[in-house]
Amino acid sequence: MDFYKRVEYVCKQIPRGRAATYGQIALLCGMPSHSRQVGYALNKKIKSPDIPAHRIVNHKGYLSGSASFTYPDTQESLLKKEGIPVTPEHTIDLKKYAWRHTLDDAIRFRTYFAAHNL
Repeated sequence: MDFYKRVEYVCKQIPRGRAATYGQIALLCGMPSHSRQVGYALNKKIKSPDIPAHRIVNHKGYLSGSASFTYPDTQESLLKKEGIPVTPEHTIDLKKYAWRHTLDDAIRFRTYFAAHNL
């Protein structure tokens, strides 16, 4: 299993104007207790401009990944461009802007991982 390739694939599926949590990505990758590893992957292992890493926040909606960007306010400005307001405390409203993946999404990911030996 290549966890980092799974993370890359799942992150690319986060819709514009929505945000996911590190734990949500870990769960969809089949490793629900590996949320920190998702953060590590996005910060150190996966350097692709195709991945919307700005859409990933912690479980409370806090923009905890901003240190991974070239400029500290990059994550906030990219979220705002997509219509996701950011509070002065650097959080977003997950009740309103969270990506609500479905069981069909999870099954599709699992099928993709199996087909690509991930």
